[in-house]
Amino acid sequence: MVDKPASLYTRLGGYDAIAAMIDDLLPGLRSDELLSRFWVSPRSLDTHNRERQLAIDFIASAAGGPTFYLGRDMRMSHKGMGITKADYAAFMRCLAVSLDKFKVPEPERSEVVAFITTLEPEIVEA
Repeated sequence: MVDKPASLYTRLGGYDAIAAMIDDLLPGLRSDELLSRFWVSPRSLDTHNRERQLAIDFIASAAGGPTFYLGRDMRMSHKGMGITKADYAAFMRCLAVSLDKFKVPEPERSEVVAFITTLEPEIVEA
């Protein structure tokens, strides 16, 4: 019997590791000079917590974990926000900072970046 390779979810460290990275990434996105405009209006703690949970569930599920993502698809979630290619590039820079901070090794880093890159056509509108 051939052993099945570990999922990206497992290789990233599971739920707690993904949650820790999201907890690092979201404040970086909110404070980014270009991206901060998406968080201008006052938002409740509940809204921030829901955003966090959806991000964790989305990444954990996409990485092969046992988590269910119950949010909307990426196109619907970002429709009308006017996200540009420059915004997406800024997001990718923030992601790289978090991946560096958590010392995510290759090939996992490349797998995460490749997956997130596939989402660009669903998110970028302008």
